[in-house]
Amino acid sequence: MNILVAMEYRANQGNTHAISNYIRVGAELGHRIAFYGPPQPDVVEGWYLPPDMQKARFSTDLKSFDRILYVYESKLHRFKALSEVAILANFPRERRYIVDADGRFNPLIVVDGYDRSHLDETERADWMTHYEALGGHIIKPTIAPVDHPRVKALPFFGFSPDEVIDPAKVPPKKYDILHVGHNWYRWKEVSQQLLPAFEEIRAEVGEIAFLGLWWDGVPEWARATGLEPAFRSETERFRKLNIRIEPPVNYTNVIWAMSTGRINIFTQRPFLAHVKHLTLRYFEEFCADTIPLLMVGNDLAEAVYGPAGRELTLPGRVAEKMLDALKRPDYYREVVEDVRRYMQTHHSFRHRVEELITALSD
Repeated sequence: MNILVAMEYRANQGNTHAISNYIRVGAELGHRIAFYGPPQPDVVEGWYLPPDMQKARFSTDLKSFDRILYVYESKLHRFKALSEVAILANFPRERRYIVDADGRFNPLIVVDGYDRSHLDETERADWMTHYEALGGHIIKPTIAPVDHPRVKALPFFGFSPDEVIDPAKVPPKKYDILHVGHNWYRWKEVSQQLLPAFEEIRAEVGEIAFLGLWWDGVPEWARATGLEPAFRSETERFRKLNIRIEPPVNYTNVIWAMSTGRINIFTQRPFLAHVKHLTLRYFEEFCADTIPLLMVGNDLAEAVYGPAGRELTLPGRVAEKMLDALKRPDYYREVVEDVRRYMQTHHSFRHRVEELITALSD
């Protein structure tokens, strides 16, 4: 099958990383998958491959593809009009698919009093109108069942064993505890669970860092768009705890960046956790040479990672678990290997490509 992927390329985001894996594994299975548009120099395929093999596939030849796959996040639904007209003319409605990467195809849901699927019903109606006009089918990257005639539930994101870091090639650890990810509807669990735990154990651990956007303050444009709650931060508490704030990295470097920490803390937006919506970060954490500790519930952890996932969850025991992982790294490395084996069996990108091809063939 020939699949063209229309999305907003962002080199520091997991969706671009995921599609680069679809392109690589799809080719191994005899499928042609490409990004729509001219080549982008900072979007590569297989960062671990020799440089002459890393160029990701891009195309604007609409007629040579069978399906169009929109990966929706941010402002992609403001696609340039001429491009949109050309796409709609070349792909009939039944061959257009939308990957709902931000969980927009949901009712208005508010979780923890501040994280929400949409700002309000007006914004939700805008998204629904656009999805309906575009037509085709919706793919929700979730492990929850879906009962809707236009919607297919697929995990979509996956684990790439080829990207697992060789511990022998990793330089000495820079941090004891690291969080890699942007401050986007993360603040309640950071403020109410992680920071109190850091306060409790700060004298017993070395460097702590948060790597990503918006941890050092709310962007100016957030207030005008009503998104200020998504970026709340308390930089003074970070300063008092001597927590470093580092800039984001390109997705080709994110696994290496996570490998600079003995422990990596995985957080998930409350809304996305509520609807069991997966992102690539669920799997990137386990490619790094680190001990991932998970700010998700036991049941969700087991549903994604298998029984060993329960041993890595943090809620209700954050300080205790972080200290235990620092004191018993060999034990936790065995737990991580159990999770990797489970993911290679159930979540490899080979499985994901085969599932996608089946869904697009119905």
